[in-house]
Amino acid sequence: MTDVTGAPADVLHTLFHSDQGGHEQVVLCQDRASGLKAVIALHSTALGPALGGTRFYPYANEAEAVADALNLARGMSYKNAMAGLDHGGGKAVIIGDPERIKTEELLLAYGRFVASLGGRYVTACDVGTYVADMDVVARECRWTTGRSPENGGAGDSSVLTAYGVYQGMRASAQHLWGDPSLRAKRVGIAGVGKVGHHLVEHLVKEGAEVFVTDVREDAVRRITERHRDVMAVKDTAELIRIDGLGIYAPCALGGALDDDTVPVLTADVVCGAANNQLAHPGVEKDLADRGILYAPDYVVNAGGVIQVADELHGFDFERCKAKAAKIFDTTLAIFARAKEDGIPPAAAADRIAEQRMHDAAAARRAR
Repeated sequence: MTDVTGAPADVLHTLFHSDQGGHEQVVLCQDRASGLKAVIALHSTALGPALGGTRFYPYANEAEAVADALNLARGMSYKNAMAGLDHGGGKAVIIGDPERIKTEELLLAYGRFVASLGGRYVTACDVGTYVADMDVVARECRWTTGRSPENGGAGDSSVLTAYGVYQGMRASAQHLWGDPSLRAKRVGIAGVGKVGHHLVEHLVKEGAEVFVTDVREDAVRRITERHRDVMAVKDTAELIRIDGLGIYAPCALGGALDDDTVPVLTADVVCGAANNQLAHPGVEKDLADRGILYAPDYVVNAGGVIQVADELHGFDFERCKAKAAKIFDTTLAIFARAKEDGIPPAAAADRIAEQRMHDAAAARRAR
């Protein structure tokens, strides 16, 4: 079933009627000359201009791309609120295989669409886009972050994303075991790409026992050749069943925690960099019922957005790192709120973020 625009009706229902909707604006972008098809979703600008990355991915169809943009944009509202940033949440997706269709012409066309929003949306890197791509986009759009230092940017944001996840792991260890040290803890990382390989470095340095897996053999090989003590496993199904696993870190695409994985997960803690790890509402309760501590993804993976937001004001790495270090305290506060309210940590984080957005919107209306 479709609506009058030809879009699947369930997409518009999500946008206008469901609890997962409530987005302020969704822009469908097409440039036939370059082959660009993109979706820009703005969930909230209550705290300030929407900030979020650009994902370049070969979606199965346009409806899947729109749904992903909506989910990711909503997640960015919560992430930015919990990170203490004066930014709302937005996200863009470019439809297609970046290995096949990404061109300078396409990125420039995309930049023009972002610029047409007049600063309501600030873009950055995400899956399938890199610093060099943002340098191209920035030629048409000044509301672009994640650029190279040579072009006035901060460079690779995955460094601080990994650092924030590491702080989330330390907070989880403090809450669960009474000590933030990860030494001798078994940590399994699914996805050792942009963020995952930096996370490995933190864990190895601290003396954790690290297991990794990735769909790309070269990504795993890069890790194991550098760190002989890091162990590779065949796939995520094997990783989540490792005996004595202390922490499971999903660091690839979303939906890692679902009805199949949660019942067999051996870890005591889930803390990873992937966005939208909970496949559907209710998974957070399933984790809690099994006694698995979940560090909300959008809280612990906020290091990258802290970095790109800082770029708008003149980037300073040490200032950003100090802000990202506070993810430790924020995560502990969420665990405390969850215990106080008798709810899972994901629900506690949502409540805190929603209160900040509500207060900001109310203050704006009162002016």
